[in-house]
Amino acid sequence: MTRILIVDDEPQILRALRINLYARQYEVVTAAQGAEALHAAATHHPDLVILDLGLPDIDGIEVIRKLRTWTPIPIVILSGRSESAAKVAALDAGADDYVTKPFGVDELLARIRAVTRRTISTDPPPPVRIGRHTVSLADRIVRSDDGTAVHLTPVEWQLLEVLARNPGKLVSQRQLLQQVWGPAYQTETGYLRQYMKHLRRKLEPDPSRPRHLLTESGMGYRFQP
Repeated sequence: MTRILIVDDEPQILRALRINLYARQYEVVTAAQGAEALHAAATHHPDLVILDLGLPDIDGIEVIRKLRTWTPIPIVILSGRSESAAKVAALDAGADDYVTKPFGVDELLARIRAVTRRTISTDPPPPVRIGRHTVSLADRIVRSDDGTAVHLTPVEWQLLEVLARNPGKLVSQRQLLQQVWGPAYQTETGYLRQYMKHLRRKLEPDPSRPRHLLTESGMGYRFQP
């Protein structure tokens, strides 16, 4: 189920959108302020954000910029600012679409569908090999050469997926922490060490001498196919 974060300080808009989106099988999270929205995005990992620009604590443009430091999720602006400069500023900051208030629910839903379609990859990532294991990122299945399934936790999957989508490239500690746990955890390097230890124990032939899930000391990690 697609999860949408709605950020608006007008209770009637939050209520109307929550009802309409629930009725169309969306999961809904709401926030009335910018700081609350950033926390909700890091906690709930929505698939899309509907964002008002005129928030009481942080301007919506700043919320977009903060989100874009760690996540590529689609952002649809829903704002009473109709001037061209506001639209350009929002799009330049990283928004994907802009709807002006007052708005029609059907139009907003069409924009949501269009943005969501653009962000879905039509080509599933190919399986990768790690030691004696074949990892299917598309299906989230790991099998050893003898057919045994290997269980990975949701966090282990997220961490492995970020690395596997960047084969041979150094992925910084900060980037991994932001993408897997959210911006509030960007200094929690102990999380990375612990989960990488788990992944190596499950996937590497010799976890003490990894060949595929490599540590670049003080910088980050690298998936070496």
